[in-house]
Amino acid sequence: MNENYDIIILGTGLTECILSGVFSAQGNKVLHIDKNEYYGGESASLDLLQLYKKCGKSEAEVPADLGQSRDYKIDLIPKFMMAKGEIVGFLTKTDVTRYLDIRQISGSYVYKDGTILKLPADKMEALSTSLLDVTEKHRLQKFLEFVQNWKDDVESTHQGLDLDSNTMLKVYEKFQLGAGTQTIIGHGLALHLDDQYLHKPARKTIENITLYFASLARYGKSPYIYPRYGLGDLPQSFARLAAVHGGTYMLNTPVDEILYEDGVAIGVRSGSETAMAKQIICDPSYATNKVKSVCKVVRAICILNHPIPDTAEADSVQIVIPQNELSRKHDIYIASVSSSHSVCPEGKYLAIVSTIVETEDPESEIEPGLRILGPIREKFVLVSELKEPEADGVKDKVYISKSYDATSHFETVCDDVKSIYKRMTGKDLNLPEKKAEEDN
Repeated sequence: MNENYDIIILGTGLTECILSGVFSAQGNKVLHIDKNEYYGGESASLDLLQLYKKCGKSEAEVPADLGQSRDYKIDLIPKFMMAKGEIVGFLTKTDVTRYLDIRQISGSYVYKDGTILKLPADKMEALSTSLLDVTEKHRLQKFLEFVQNWKDDVESTHQGLDLDSNTMLKVYEKFQLGAGTQTIIGHGLALHLDDQYLHKPARKTIENITLYFASLARYGKSPYIYPRYGLGDLPQSFARLAAVHGGTYMLNTPVDEILYEDGVAIGVRSGSETAMAKQIICDPSYATNKVKSVCKVVRAICILNHPIPDTAEADSVQIVIPQNELSRKHDIYIASVSSSHSVCPEGKYLAIVSTIVETEDPESEIEPGLRILGPIREKFVLVSELKEPEADGVKDKVYISKSYDATSHFETVCDDVKSIYKRMTGKDLNLPEKKAEEDN
């Protein structure tokens, strides 16, 4: 470990592993350290015993009917990949897809008026859905045609709207869309966490809807895909990329301190050993004095003996419970996968219910989502603080990633990767395009 490196990376979360793979592939000498015995940090997939240990339970408490610990790959965060999202671009452009087996998520649902309803996957489903009455269906269809036809440089597609100056509420008013339809669009399709988006420029929401339908068109059932063996396979795959290009990895290695000289980071110390580097990347847990808490997220990891009721026996789903259905400020998300994704034994299902904490009783806030699951065989509740760096790292050369937010996808992780890369290099991250056949 007593060597000089170009970059030292602390923590093996997805953000850190993507950057490790990118910088190693560009010829940098990278040392990657994690205090945990497994890859992924807060984005890891744990076996059953590891999860029990993380939640303060003993091996003796594991019920025998749950099966073998090694048959589980239990995600700590509930995220899927948008099939046409930026994270998939990272995977294909770096050729990391060769290390992964990607599976589809079977359905995308929304909770409305006490019922779980499937979000339309095509125009026919949009016209037949019980989510809306006949009038609203036709207004929604007109709105979706507007989104599909929009071209920045063709004014005739704008219908008098400016996506950068008009709010999303103004766009809804233009198409006379009711509150229920707005909820379906904003929370089910654009995947906003709350209603603040209504009063912001419409462009981001329109882009989110476009991404949703582009992703949906790729596979048909839902816009989401997911790696076989769990989300922990994503950081591991980028770690493999780094290793191929000479990156050095050290798991189960404590980091006692980041070393500084005149206020600028110059390396790290682990016990009596040191490693020097020009720049350091880390997750918030390695630089607690340089981060601030933004909010808290509560997540309940549940093991079920059955698929989630009212989802047509789907082996995997995402369900959004919009905040206005529960008089909350933030949505509740449910993500579920199964043995079809090689994350649990046959006949078992994994579901994570999560939301941003608003009260002093976080578990009670996710109770509406837990009720949707039906009987729960085992439950683990975790409350995490979401943290972000107080400074950009340019001055002290310590570049800190953000915690995994409450969104149901990885697009914000990609934003963080690009931001850190630009702060470190002064350049935009532009990955070379792979051969066209890789996108088939």
